[in-house]
Parts: sequence; C-alpha cells; structure tokens
Amino acid sequence: MPSVHTCVYDFLRAQGLTTVFGNPGSNELPFLKNFPADFRYVLGLHEGVVVGMADGFAQACGAPALVNLHAAAGSGNAMGALTNAWYAHSPLVLTAGQQAREMVGVESMLANVDAAQLPRPLVKWSYEPACASDVPRALAQAVHSARLAPSGPTYLSIPHDDWAAEVSPRTAELLQSRTVATAGRPDDEQVDALAQRINAAANPVLVLGPAVDACGANERAVAIADRLRLPAWIAPSASRCPFPTNHRSFRGVLPAAIKGIAELFSDHDLVIVIGAPVFRYHQYAPGEYLADGAQLIHITADPNEAARAPMGDATVGDISAVMDALLARLAPATRDWPEPLPRPGGVADEADRLAPENVFDAIDALSPEDAIYVKESTSTVTAFWQRVTLRHPDSYFFPAAGGLGFGLPAAVGVQMAQPQRRVVALIGEGSANYAITALWSAAHYEIPVVFVILKNDTYGALRWFSRLLDAEDAPGIDLPGLDFCSIAAGYGVQSERATDGETFRRVYAEALARTDRPTLIEVPTTTIEP
Repeated sequence: MPSVHTCVYDFLRAQGLTTVFGNPGSNELPFLKNFPADFRYVLGLHEGVVVGMADGFAQACGAPALVNLHAAAGSGNAMGALTNAWYAHSPLVLTAGQQAREMVGVESMLANVDAAQLPRPLVKWSYEPACASDVPRALAQAVHSARLAPSGPTYLSIPHDDWAAEVSPRTAELLQSRTVATAGRPDDEQVDALAQRINAAANPVLVLGPAVDACGANERAVAIADRLRLPAWIAPSASRCPFPTNHRSFRGVLPAAIKGIAELFSDHDLVIVIGAPVFRYHQYAPGEYLADGAQLIHITADPNEAARAPMGDATVGDISAVMDALLARLAPATRDWPEPLPRPGGVADEADRLAPENVFDAIDALSPEDAIYVKESTSTVTAFWQRVTLRHPDSYFFPAAGGLGFGLPAAVGVQMAQPQRRVVALIGEGSANYAITALWSAAHYEIPVVFVILKNDTYGALRWFSRLLDAEDAPGIDLPGLDFCSIAAGYGVQSERATDGETFRRVYAEALARTDRPTLIEVPTTTIEP
C-alpha cells in the first residue's frame, strides 16, 4: 500500500509541481523527508518572502506554484504577501504543517487551531482533511481549484502524522489520471449584442487590465485597438502590462480615483473594460462613477469583480475566447488614430542624487527589449510608465494589493520562471526592507536579478499622501541612514552605489552582463510624486 507521502509526491510530479517554496518547521519535516531528487526546494528566510517568490513564479509561468508554510505562525507571517497574490489571481497552493491529530484538540504547541479559517478571505478554498486518507484528494482539489478561472490561492492544513498513513493504490491511480478543464465560451447572441454596442458607439475607449496579460491575450488587445482605432488605457492600480507602451493607441495608466477616471472619459460614449475590475480605486476623490450619457461594457473572468462593479454591463467568461469572438464581429473604424503620446524631456539631477526619470531613461536605453520589470517603488509609478518601453507580454509585475514586500522576492520567482529573460527589480528602500531577506535566496540559488534600489530617504508615496490628506506632520515617514550596499554584502549579493548618471549607466550595463549571480545597485534619488 502506498503512503500518503508517496501518493502526494506522485501527484505533484504528474501536475508539474516539482518546485516547492518554503520555510520549514517541525510540523513540515515529515512532508520533506526523503525529498525526491527530481524536485527543487527553494528556501526563503521569512514566509512573506516565500509567498512573494512563489507569487512571482506563478504569475510569470502561468501555472500553480506550491508553497509549504509552518503551521499558524508561518501562515500568519505570509498573510501580507498573500493579499497581493489574492488580488493578482495568482494560482498558489499553500500547504501548512499541522500538529499530530491527537495533539490539536488540546491546543498543544504549534497546533493550528481552526486552521481552515486562518487564511480566509484571501484564498479561494481552505481545508483541513478529516482523516489521513483524504490528504491526497484534498491536495488535488487545492491544485485544481487554484488553477481554474478565476485562478487564485488555496490553502491546505495537513497534520504531520498523516504522511506515513497508507492509501489505496486505486485512489492514487485515479487522482493522478484525472484532468479538470474549463470549456466555457460565450454564445453567439451574447457576442453579437456586445459587438453591436461597440460598433454603434461614436467615441469608444478601451481599458485593459492585468488578466489580459495573465491569459496571454495582449495581441488580441492590440488587434481590437487597431480594428477600432481606439485610445487604449491600462486600468488603474496596474499590476501587469496588457498593452505595448510604444503602440500609437497607448494612453497610459488611469488614475486610481473616481473623479479622475470620470473626467478623463467625459467625452466618450462607451467604455470597454477587459480583464480588470471596474475599478481599483485608491485616492479618495469622490465624484460620479460615469459621465452622463456614457455606458460601460465589462468583460471579466471573475464573477466577484462583475458583481461588485458600481456601473456597466458585465459579461463573465473566458477573456481570450470573448475577445476572439468579438474580433470576428467588429467593423473596421474610419475614425482618426489617437495622437501618439509625446516622450517627456530630461530632468535635472541634484548633487549626488539622480532624478528617477533619468534612471528610467537609462534603464530603457540599456535593457534588453524583452526585459521583465518587477516594480515596487510606488512614488515613481507615473515616471516609469512614461519612460520605460514595455513591448512583450509578462514584462511588468507590481503588487496587486499595494502591500509592500512583494518586489524583491517576486523578482527572484519571476527570474526562476523566465530564465531566458533578464529581470530588473526597481524597488524603493521602504519597500525593500519588508522583504530584504530575499537577497539571501537570490544569492544562494544564483538567481541573476538586477536589483535597483531607489533610495530617497523617505516613504515617497506616503510623503505625497501626507500632503494630500493635510497630515505632513505625521511621524514615521522618513527613512534616514540605510546602507543597502552593506546589507547586500551581508546576504552575499554583489553591490555598488551610483550617485551620478555615468556611474549608473556603467554599473547597470555590467550588472546586465552578469548572468550567474544577482547584483544590487543603490541609487540615491530625488523625491517625486506618484
């Protein structure tokens, strides 16, 4: 009779889940015992880093990633990172070690009390098997649930004495051989109705969200914009880039404010939103959700996004399939093309401090065309989108919930998933400190990420918000005295500080040429508005 341990590893192997991101504790050791030679274990020194690496890996490869956490404490440490994974629809399968079954009821040390409740509401499904023989089936459910649209994290608590239990050989065989697939497509009547509204619009506008990039529908988005000669915006709070920024239709990223979006769309009679919530607001700037006379069409794979939207008509389905069906029915437009956006000019540096705009110009000039940017410098968002060219799918990743600590570990995970492309992490020093131990994982596993730390000695976005909210006297906004080159050295990462443009261009080019280990570049910068 096979053991739960054998059955689970055979299932994981059949599903292609042979990379395990984790930080082990005693409850997890029975799972990690006799770790198969064809599996890879990626150690993070904090559970937030573990989930961040797995999040980047899952998003970049478009498939589930397996995470192994330590009971309640490890799960709690991971919750901040799990928030970003939830809003990014990242298909993470989180497993957490539980105390031995006989020890849970008395709440012994390391018992995860009410384990299935702990990660909610940040998971699609959460469970602790009622008996050892149900562990393989429950893990299969976690994997399939994480993968099915809308994808997202799942959580399974597993008592550590379950791994040695036996299961039926037939049970193991059936689990390994089954598949779960989505076959939903829009019907002709639905697509005809959408196409008729779009074709009848006098001045429509296109808004594209992260799910377009996640499902690989970027070229379809370009085809729709070309067919209709539409201005194309990226949805607010952009966590991915679904549209090439050098395309003549590209307008930029929408502001994350009710009033700001309504004003931008005041002249449009139809707003077409694909693959994004309607909308992910941030700044409190109240107003009307939509101008008088305007209508909105929403195409999404997430029924929750469709249900909670305050306006518009939603169609829930396979985004790629809906876009394909629409393209066959959209009439070519004769309206004028949108005017290309002008590229902004140069900005003066200060003594021993570079303007972030000039850093991004240098990065854009020197980086490979297919570079991937993992960004977590929230105060430089606008400058980045104006100056860095994103041409290819899967080229940009940003914390989907705004939770700090995503950037450093996610960059490691993205580089592991996409070894043929160069990953550049653009991180503010405030963000970096939330997950600084990711540098150890990058060095230990020789992941050649180029980490660029933009260091302005403050929480830049918070400084801007303090003016917006009339709270400039609030404490805890400044971050003096950080030395990231020394920190990087302690974790085994080669580093250099660049205080002028010539030095930055030199060390950045050298870092890109270094493909066998990570590099950190600390760049003192001026403070700008998001």
